[in-house]
Amino acid sequence: MTQTLAEMAVEVLTTADGRTKTAISKKHAEAWFAAREAGNPLPIGTANPPLQPARPEQPELLNPRDVPRRKPGSPQGRIAMLHAVAHIELNAVDLHWDIIARFTDVDMPLGFYDDWVKSAAEESNHFNLICDSLEAKDSFYGALPAHAGMWRAAEDTVDDLMGRLAVVPMVLEARGLDVTPGMIRIFENAKDAQTLEALRIIYAEEVGHVAYGSKWFNFLCGRHALDPKVTFHGLVQKYFHGALKPPFNEEKRADAGLPPDFYWPLADEEPPAYAR
Repeated sequence: MTQTLAEMAVEVLTTADGRTKTAISKKHAEAWFAAREAGNPLPIGTANPPLQPARPEQPELLNPRDVPRRKPGSPQGRIAMLHAVAHIELNAVDLHWDIIARFTDVDMPLGFYDDWVKSAAEESNHFNLICDSLEAKDSFYGALPAHAGMWRAAEDTVDDLMGRLAVVPMVLEARGLDVTPGMIRIFENAKDAQTLEALRIIYAEEVGHVAYGSKWFNFLCGRHALDPKVTFHGLVQKYFHGALKPPFNEEKRADAGLPPDFYWPLADEEPPAYAR
């Protein structure tokens, strides 16, 4: 019997091991797009996704304040940075499958599912690229403690699709666009070609993930006759804990459909005149 897309999503969410989770994620993405190309899309279906995804025994998850800080200029610091990136990417795989399974009660076009399945497959690849880089450095995902708060945005927006879109792709993933160029410079200085290739792939593809969030957020605002900027500000203030932190990658954010007057007014600095 053919699995529905929502059932596929739950299978990913309930798989603990990162390499296995991402293999299942990519397998289901291939099945979804093969059916779409054949003109016979898989049923979306309904599901009861877990409130939290399954996780491996390691890494140990700590309060963000308790995660050790290491200087990125050292080999150990670069390993710690990559470990944090791997943790983010694994959470992103689950976030993209969760948005598919969690909100099947909202009538959305098939293109909505295309975008998040594609994003989940790309995040799966990102996780494996970073794991490969860690293993080339005699480390692995799980060797260091990680941030326990990564799933909080999903729990806070468990019954609010617009809130999920605002906080996950349009705030958290947009933050990745801000910080990745600095990471790329660190690994350029270290002459680490393998990690550079991985980070450049991640940087290019994350623009698309933020853009999908912006696209479907604006789609829902149009459906409900809401002002996108006002609605975005309200949802971020409701669900995101703390101010947004400059500097912002305004060029890449614009490429992803995020104008400055969306995020600058939520920052912990005075916005420039053009962003008010």
